[in-house]
Amino acid sequence: MRVYNFSAGPAVLPEEVLKEAADEMLDYNGTGMSVMEMSHRSKAYDDIIKTAEKDIRDLMNIPDNYKVLFLQGGASQQFAAVPMNLMKNKKAAYIITGQWAKKAYQEAQIYGEAVAVASSADKTFSYIPDCSDLDIPEDADYVYICENNTIYGTKFPALPNTKGKTLVADVSSCFLSEPVDVTKYGVIYGGVQKNVGPAGVVIAIIREDLITDDVLPGTPTMLKWKTQADNDSLYNTPPCYGIYICGKVFKWIKKMGGLEAMKAHNEKKAKILYDFLDQSKLFKGTVRPEDRSLMNVPFVTGNEELDAKFVKEAKAAGLENLKGHRTVGGMRASIYNAMPIEGVEKLVEFMKKFEEENG
Repeated sequence: MRVYNFSAGPAVLPEEVLKEAADEMLDYNGTGMSVMEMSHRSKAYDDIIKTAEKDIRDLMNIPDNYKVLFLQGGASQQFAAVPMNLMKNKKAAYIITGQWAKKAYQEAQIYGEAVAVASSADKTFSYIPDCSDLDIPEDADYVYICENNTIYGTKFPALPNTKGKTLVADVSSCFLSEPVDVTKYGVIYGGVQKNVGPAGVVIAIIREDLITDDVLPGTPTMLKWKTQADNDSLYNTPPCYGIYICGKVFKWIKKMGGLEAMKAHNEKKAKILYDFLDQSKLFKGTVRPEDRSLMNVPFVTGNEELDAKFVKEAKAAGLENLKGHRTVGGMRASIYNAMPIEGVEKLVEFMKKFEEENG
């Protein structure tokens, strides 16, 4: 029996994608072999990766002067790759809105001067700071954000004013959840294991003028974006099977109506949960309402024992992976693209029942 999986990642994938992949497991498209067994230099695989790139370009309306790279090492590897490829002046501005932005900031300090221009650490990252007029250094190479904060359930309601500097965004947990204007970013990247595919792939969308040989001394060949771009993500063996699943998810999103339809679907789901939290006597959301994520919804009862009881009973009811991150406590429901509306309705139904029995 399939459960409702509220995991923050690796996370729920569309059931029809999983079924299709299962059907093709032993014989992909008449090749007589699985995609897992296929040479990344073969015609069959070349079609898979090229179609995947075309579909994500269509979905996000990615301009021709941006490269799409299918990489390995997760988003965390890009914490180092970003400064290695972009820190020409050895200085960058970081907006710290959660654990992943903080880790990226700490990593950048190895390679140059990373300046924290704003932070919401003072209130356990439960809000997004005002980024309309930040003190961004004149010689900063870029401004860095984590756009949706998986652990803390916040999302930038508007992009920061970068004062003309290149914007770099980690979008791991809001990737393909709504339309995006790619031209506002120099670099958008995200691990796919939340909204797009299995763990092991990171997709980076990078403006071509930022892809050069002018990188920091000592940058590994594999972490030079130019190495990857010049070889169409095939410099070495890519995570072939993961990219194949991503490609299927892109097709699924197109079939569902594209990113506008995804946004409407996600807003509808989130509203069901947030509306309940806003009127509940027992549960409360932890995020300032205007900064709430559509993807990750943390909530607490205020009583640790009760939180633990909730998580345990929810699991028994087929509602999996609701335990919150240790830095926030309580619960967290991640309701990515592939989470059906019924899953959120079942969760709210369970919460109501739990509140009646324990309120």
